[in-house]
Amino acid sequence: MSIVARAQDPRTQDPRDAVSLSASSSRRGEKAIVGWLFLCAAFSVLVTVGIVLSLVPPTIEFFNRVLPSDFFSTDFWAPTNSGNPGFGVLRLIVGTLNVTIWALLIAIPAGLGAAIYLSEYSGTRMRRILKPVLEVLEGVPTVAYGFFALTFVTPLLREWWPTFLPGKLGEPPGIFSAASAGVVMGVMIIPTVASISQDAMSAVPSALRQAAYGLGSTRMQTATRVIVPAALSGIVASFVLGISRAIGETMIVLLAAGAAANLTLWPNDSVLTMTTFIARTSTGDIGTGTTTYYTIFAVGSVLFAITFVMNMISIALVRRFRETYE
Repeated sequence: MSIVARAQDPRTQDPRDAVSLSASSSRRGEKAIVGWLFLCAAFSVLVTVGIVLSLVPPTIEFFNRVLPSDFFSTDFWAPTNSGNPGFGVLRLIVGTLNVTIWALLIAIPAGLGAAIYLSEYSGTRMRRILKPVLEVLEGVPTVAYGFFALTFVTPLLREWWPTFLPGKLGEPPGIFSAASAGVVMGVMIIPTVASISQDAMSAVPSALRQAAYGLGSTRMQTATRVIVPAALSGIVASFVLGISRAIGETMIVLLAAGAAANLTLWPNDSVLTMTTFIARTSTGDIGTGTTTYYTIFAVGSVLFAITFVMNMISIALVRRFRETYE
């Protein structure tokens, strides 16, 4: 073996002479980027902690004045009535669920259908047109949606309501109704569900599609029986995100759902949601330190707890249905 060959043979080289792959000097720019990303993550955590700290002390003061059993187990809601006040938040929770249910009945089928079309059926040119249109709908201010519900959807529902339905359901809605707010809120949530679901479907490997086609599956069978189950974690996350957004929506329900705290799930009734109560009450007309004033924070804490639980459910479902592909 020649001297050159011995010098190039890694078996004869000294390990101390090997080339190191690590950086010989610290990269200040990279450390600055890592530090900035850490600050961004820490800031989001601090904002959440700040929200909790701003809600907890007034909520504790509220429960020092009102029993938790009266707040959670009764359905009498009249916090501004000085003679006979009532603090049963059940009516507000049911009103919020009323609008949310009707919104999801529109947003989930339409959003998932739009995602399947964009992912499996539309061509590249059509996708470039439709997806920006959906994103524009997502960026429309919610106050514009609220006025649209009040001035267009409500008169349309009052004129074309199916009065042949039996009982209470056959009565046309009034000026304010859960149906009007729910319909427009569902339209508002469609882009959220469609965009996230379509991204999850696009991330499914094309090998699964080719395998399904090779077995003789149609495009519809491939989309519904292969792609949707494979992207189920992202689809479920879009549903939960849509639910959280519907629960926390303010302007649409403030303008279109009304302010009557009715304990009902009928779509043609006026309802009072938690966000509507907070927006209507926290206008400066309520004296600081009164029980009604602390009621705003108690209802806000309930709303925060519901959205927090929804996020935890979303994380659990994403971990449960997550698929990993090599």
